[in-house]
Amino acid sequence: MLPTSPFGRTVCAMVTPFTPEGELDLDGAQALADRLVGDGGCDGLVLSGTTGESPTTSDAEKSALVRAVAEAVGDRARITAGVGSADTRHTVELARAAEAAGAHGVLVVTPYYSRPPQEDIAEHFLTVADGTGLPVMLYDIPGRTATRIEPATMLRLAEHPRIAGVKDCAYDLLGSAKVIAATDLAYYSGSEELNLPLRSVGATGYVSTVANVAGPVLAAALDAFDRGAPAEATRLHRQVLPLVELMMASGLPGTVTAKALLNALGRPAGPVRPPLRAASPERTEALLKAYAELGL
Repeated sequence: MLPTSPFGRTVCAMVTPFTPEGELDLDGAQALADRLVGDGGCDGLVLSGTTGESPTTSDAEKSALVRAVAEAVGDRARITAGVGSADTRHTVELARAAEAAGAHGVLVVTPYYSRPPQEDIAEHFLTVADGTGLPVMLYDIPGRTATRIEPATMLRLAEHPRIAGVKDCAYDLLGSAKVIAATDLAYYSGSEELNLPLRSVGATGYVSTVANVAGPVLAAALDAFDRGAPAEATRLHRQVLPLVELMMASGLPGTVTAKALLNALGRPAGPVRPPLRAASPERTEALLKAYAELGL
């Protein structure tokens, strides 16, 4: 049996909407969140993650965002707040602030830049888990942090009662499968092309940037797999891959491509904050074409 997760199953890594002047747009965030959990196929939202531009939002903005989205979605979805930083003390402070603001869980990325050894990485996560009453989702994304959470470290961390999940962007299917088999951690694909492969070895669901615009298709693929219709699941998975590639594997950050498409569709998003820059008109046109082919 797959583990029961406190984070949801079909989870969107939500963009953080800004006004045209670059200020936090709480009304836009509420409207977008309401749409994502209404007819957008999402039963969970991650706020202030990579897609949510956490490096360029302040602590106060992060807390305000959680409060606003929690008010908008109520008990219709689980809210996980990104609280990761390169500083353990700061991460604990952010986790406590997220808890006070109404988050249901926290997403904690591997400390970056300093490249700590595995023992130090483990102590970082354990300190955060001890410092909050919320369930913790580990965020393993070595392509951005330069350091991964090794499977042996995952097994140790899984023993903590509040370390409950993993967002997996390590591209190590064997390692992930071994940890899934040996623990009750709720595993989430953080790379849309691996949603079905990871689900097939026991993952819980996904945390997806593409779900900002194509959540219903991603959710339908997972639903088809779960009801024993693998051919339908594969068809839907293949159908969304062109958009996945344009958004996530074409040289621009997913934040940039997601906001470009949301803005083009007339949904709350606004600009990205520097050093990121907006997608070109040509890229936005290609994104719109791929989106239109999904028939949403």
